Amino acid sequence: MKVGFIGLGTMGDGLAANLRKKGGYDLVVHDIRKEAAAPHLATGAAWADTPRNVAEASEVVFTSLPGPPEVESVALGDDGLLVGMSAGKAYFDLSTNSPALVRRLHTVFAARGVHVLDAPVSGGPRGARSGKLAIWVGGDEATFRRYKPVLDAMGDQVIRVGPIGAGSVAKLVHNCAGYAVQTALAEVFTLGVKAGVEPLALWQAVRQGANGRQRLYDRLAEQFFRGKYEPANFALRLAHKDVSLATALGREHRVPMRLANLTLEELTEALNRGWGERDSRVAMVLQEERAGVQVRVDEARLREALEREPPAV
Repeated sequence: MKVGFIGLGTMGDGLAANLRKKGGYDLVVHDIRKEAAAPHLATGAAWADTPRNVAEASEVVFTSLPGPPEVESVALGDDGLLVGMSAGKAYFDLSTNSPALVRRLHTVFAARGVHVLDAPVSGGPRGARSGKLAIWVGGDEATFRRYKPVLDAMGDQVIRVGPIGAGSVAKLVHNCAGYAVQTALAEVFTLGVKAGVEPLALWQAVRQGANGRQRLYDRLAEQFFRGKYEPANFALRLAHKDVSLATALGREHRVPMRLANLTLEELTEALNRGWGERDSRVAMVLQEERAGVQVRVDEARLREALEREPPAV
């Protein structure tokens, strides 16, 4: 099978290399800088002058690009993928992209009988090189299954999340959550150090606590997905007390606590609803109300997922 790959930068370089090393695929490559393709040409890949030429020469094409403007240009430009792809071929975008754009591309390419799937990756450059990488796919299930062996050559955790755009939504949720947590950690660790605790000792202490021993997303399954907050694992009134003490410590040491104070506001609103004896995560219901959606998973499906992939401890 001839596989096209466009975008040989920080992520694309390792991904493309694994298509040859692990998958043994015939590779046709293109990048805005031809010098970026040199290592791939040295191992037998073929060069194409334009995205159109890549599409014409390949059964399936992958792009790994900086963002939506680059993806749109490569896909729909004068010498883009659209003019080079014939019916029955497939195009996977590995970029972190806009769900709206990938859905639009899906519609445009479908008119020519070409399958478009979004397949953003997570694992960073090291994961791209080693193959220890998640790939989250949105799009037609039959097409996903057909090309899953190609995806497996690039990543070790390849799943179809849902219809077109679902992979991109998952990637944006993942990345936004990570940066929000990163910001919160910066806030509380500056508090701890300014309050007199040595950084390494503080880190070693808190990573052995409940949050440190459990993966970030595991706790969603305990109550939030079920919408059940009784009996309480840890009462809301106690969580409110703890965050109140932390923000008071911040004021004492003149440490800005923007996220912590926002958290305290959420807990206070939940407390004022009369939820003090319910589990502290009941405060998450406030965001469900604002967003106009309930995040619920059928109990049987949730139990099956938890049994299939037990939480790390």
